[in-house]
Amino acid sequence: MMNELARDLSYAKEKIQYDTQCKQVLSQKEILAWILQRTVKEFTNMAVAEIIPCIEGTPEVSSIPVHPGETNAEKICGMPNEDKIPNEGSVYYDIRFYVYVPTNREKIRMIINVEAQNSFYPGYDIVTRGIFYVSRMISAQLGTEFSNSDYDSIKKVYSIWICMHAPKKIGNAISHYHMEKEDLLPGLPNIPKSYDKISVVVIALNESVSSSDNFINMMNTLLSTHKTYQEKRSALENTYHISMSYDLGKELSKMDHVLDDVIEEKLAEGLEKGLAKGLAKGLAKGRSEGFSEGRSKAKKEVVINLLKLNSISDKEILEVADISLEELQQIKDEMTALV
Repeated sequence: MMNELARDLSYAKEKIQYDTQCKQVLSQKEILAWILQRTVKEFTNMAVAEIIPCIEGTPEVSSIPVHPGETNAEKICGMPNEDKIPNEGSVYYDIRFYVYVPTNREKIRMIINVEAQNSFYPGYDIVTRGIFYVSRMISAQLGTEFSNSDYDSIKKVYSIWICMHAPKKIGNAISHYHMEKEDLLPGLPNIPKSYDKISVVVIALNESVSSSDNFINMMNTLLSTHKTYQEKRSALENTYHISMSYDLGKELSKMDHVLDDVIEEKLAEGLEKGLAKGLAKGLAKGRSEGFSEGRSKAKKEVVINLLKLNSISDKEILEVADISLEELQQIKDEMTALV
C-alpha cells in the first residue's frame, strides 16, 4: 500500500502527463484553426479549412517531460518555444507558431501563443501572466523580426489562454484584452497597425454549464474529462465536422488513455480509504457523478496531506491538486476547526 507522500507524488506525475497530452491535442492544426477563427479578429471571416494553410510549419509544443525525468519524445520543429533574456531566466511556452493573414495587398505575419491552463486561478490573474508573455514575445523579436530602430517591422502577437474547470459562476466565457487609441486631445491620426501589436485572449471552459456557443461546446467536448475517446471522436466528426486525421486521432486517444490511468489510480486510492460507495458508482458508470463525488473526496485528502507537510507553498498545492484558492481556504478552515 502506498504511503501518503507516494500517492501525492503519483498524482502529480499523472497530472503532468495529462496536461502534456492536452497540449499535444491542442497543437493539431485542425484544432488551432478553430481557436484562431473564434479568438483572432484577423481570422473571424475565414472558414476553418481556409485558416489551416495559414499556420506556418508545425507548431512548437513545450518540452515539458511526458514522464518526470524524461524528455518529450514528441517534441516537434516549428519555432523555438523558449525565450532567454540576460539575467531574467527562461520562459517556456505551451504552443507557439507563426501564421500568415492573407489580405488584399499582402500577407501579414503574426506570432500566436496558446496556453492550456488547468486551474482558472492559480494564485494570480491569468490575463496578467498573458501580458507578460506577449511582452516577452515582442521584445524577443529584436534581432530576428526587426533590428536597430526598424520598429515598424514588429510582428503582432497573440497569447491565448484556455482555462479548463472554470468556476460555475463564470461558466463558459471569452474575453479579449488589447490596445486601443483614446484621444485626450484630438489631432493625431489613427493608424491601428502601428499600435495594435498585442492581444491576450482568455477562454474559460466549464463542461457542466450549458452554452449556445459552437466553439465553446467543441472545446468542452475535446477536453472533457467525462467523455470517452469514442464519444469525443463521434461528436468531433459528426457534430463539428472536424476531420479526424491520423495525428489528431492518435493524440486524442493518448489523452483518453492517460485520463483512464488517472481515474483508475484515484478509484483505487478512494477504495482504500473507504470511499467504496461513491466510487463504486464511478467504477460502474465510468466518468459519472459517482466518480466525481469520490474524486472530490480523494482530492481533498491529497490537499490535507500536502498541508500537513508544511513544506509546500499554497501555489504548488493549487497547481498539483487543481483546486481554486477558495476551495483551499475552505479546507484550511475545516482543519483549523478540528484542532
